[in-house]
Amino acid sequence: MLGTQNPIEQEGTYPLPEAQLDRFMFKIQVDYPSFDEELTIAETTTSAATRALGAVLSQSDILTLQAVVRKVLLARSVSTFAVKLVRATRPGSEEAPDFVTKYVTWGAGPRACQALLLGAKANALLDGRVHASIDDVRYVATPVLRHRLVTNFRAESDGVKPDHVVEKLFAVLGE
Repeated sequence: MLGTQNPIEQEGTYPLPEAQLDRFMFKIQVDYPSFDEELTIAETTTSAATRALGAVLSQSDILTLQAVVRKVLLARSVSTFAVKLVRATRPGSEEAPDFVTKYVTWGAGPRACQALLLGAKANALLDGRVHASIDDVRYVATPVLRHRLVTNFRAESDGVKPDHVVEKLFAVLGE
């Protein structure tokens, strides 16, 4: 499932509830293009030339790749780190550091653990490895968690975003 969100254009659209946002594996933030990228966009989308689009992967290829990702090896210490990270996002829990209780209204649920581990496995494969590491979990943690953490007014007034909470959790959890 793929969705786009424009932070400016809201007319006729409504923000998804957290329970629906949680079904998206990642929230990727896309910044403005570079000058050269924007020049290419401007020139190619305003010319008469057209490009034929073709499939990069078939449905069967995608299903095969999904199955391969699930076969990537995962040490218990890696899955333990992912679960500790997710549990630390829940304010008021024993595992939550003080800053989470201070800035987060709602933490990540079990789907975040699944997304962290599947994302870590995919990242390992992309790096040519058949085993996922804690570094792979760290690599995908911000895009996995940023839309699953609901920060409060105090966080907003202090300029604390979900990405900051995730980074601070890395420091607290170590490893």
